Amino acid sequence: MKENYQSSLNHVLQSEGLWSDNPADPGGATMKGITLNTYRSWKGNPHITKDELKAIPDQDVHDLYKQNYWDKIKGDDLPSGVDYAVFDSAVNMGVGRASKLIQTAVGVTADGVIGNGTLEAIKNANQTDLIEKFSAEKQAFYQSLPTFGTFGKGWLNRVAQVKTVSESMVA
Repeated sequence: MKENYQSSLNHVLQSEGLWSDNPADPGGATMKGITLNTYRSWKGNPHITKDELKAIPDQDVHDLYKQNYWDKIKGDDLPSGVDYAVFDSAVNMGVGRASKLIQTAVGVTADGVIGNGTLEAIKNANQTDLIEKFSAEKQAFYQSLPTFGTFGKGWLNRVAQVKTVSESMVA
């Protein structure tokens, strides 16, 4: 729902943390979950430095997440709880992957684009059951990744935490 964006963003930022530049992370340098490449692309400036990313203004964080993730997963049109779960996944694994996983969980064609058919199926589903199925889809995806040995424990903790918060948001 429209009023859930800020709350969902706050939860995502808690999960994402602050600065990271782990050589094992394919995303590379990251601040508040935003990679250097994502920030450069969003700003239209390929010369943004790591130091500039470290000092990313809060307004840029808010606007980038809204435009690149929340709006693309149609967060304002998703039921409460499902909106946060899909948003968090879009941030962590990409909009297309998160969209396909929620589509699989709700039983529609997984084309990676949340359209009217997907929205209708989501709205008609039992929200708690859907969050449970979506969480299982995310867990299976993470376990299939070659970097699961390095990052898997954190990913599975995040899946559990997001599931708990999402279920608490269901009206």
